[in-house]
Amino acid sequence: MPLDQIDHQIIRLLQEDGRTPYTEIAKQLKISEGTVRNRIARLTESQTIQIVALIDPYRLGFDAAAIIGVSVEPPRIEAAAEQIARFPEVSYLVLVSGMFDLIVEALCRDREHLATFLSQSLHQVPGVTSTQTFVILRTYKMAYGARPTIHSSSPIPPGSEV
Repeated sequence: MPLDQIDHQIIRLLQEDGRTPYTEIAKQLKISEGTVRNRIARLTESQTIQIVALIDPYRLGFDAAAIIGVSVEPPRIEAAAEQIARFPEVSYLVLVSGMFDLIVEALCRDREHLATFLSQSLHQVPGVTSTQTFVILRTYKMAYGARPTIHSSSPIPPGSEV
């Protein structure tokens, strides 16, 4: 069933705050609470939306988050993606076009944990031919307006490069 304007408005409000009470959504959209409840039930049952908590990795002790580009032998991409998705460090995994086949977001406690993840997990996946790792130094924006911790032990002066 296609989404209408009311569905889109409900989704927008939930993206701002997934804990918004149905009564508040109904009031803002000038519809009944029952309508909101039924629409959210339909959207979740159809897997159009999921209401989840977004984390700030730094506040949970993950001081070595990284984005990793992964190149995989073409016939093994699906199998490699399935195996990589099972690693507990992996929070995000997508198939992409361009220089890499997969992009992985990994949340690691520290650089040693990241090094171990790369050498003993990711590089051991059959078909993985190379990786390029980008350690996340600072997060300025997270999904749907979540507020990240600006994490830095010393500010970077304007015009400086890391």
